[in-house]
Amino acid sequence: MAEELFIPSDTSKDQLYESLIPQIKGLTSIETDLVANLSNSCAVLTTAFKHLWIGFYLVKEDELILGPFQGPIACTRIKKGKGVCGSAWEEKRTFVVEDVEAFPGHIACSSASRSEIVVPLIKDNEVLGVLDIDSEQLSTFDDTDKKYLEELCDYLVTLF
Repeated sequence: MAEELFIPSDTSKDQLYESLIPQIKGLTSIETDLVANLSNSCAVLTTAFKHLWIGFYLVKEDELILGPFQGPIACTRIKKGKGVCGSAWEEKRTFVVEDVEAFPGHIACSSASRSEIVVPLIKDNEVLGVLDIDSEQLSTFDDTDKKYLEELCDYLVTLF
């Protein structure tokens, strides 16, 4: 079944997220497969924002394992507390990084990445994975991204 995505033009970032999140919910509410749902969520965000890399890492035993993503080749495994993703997992909080070169212990999966946001997927106080988004520009992400991506991740964990 083909799906259509509506991306409003000439709109604020808030309005763009407010348009996209219900569409992601609509896409994922009729599908039961987690990989399909996370993949389509990546596709929606990539189509709308055109960031360098958008994807999920899922907790398996003592590591984050690469999940559905869109963008260049990525790191496959990340330890808890390592890099931005591992730190978001360990601290159970969102990290907005204006300049990845200034983040202690940053893991450079792509030398083109300049800024990053990582949002943990938390259910029953347990981190199940993280949403990781990288940009080729410095200071791409802000409180607006944090607010709406946290809202999206709060929804996505209901699909696990």
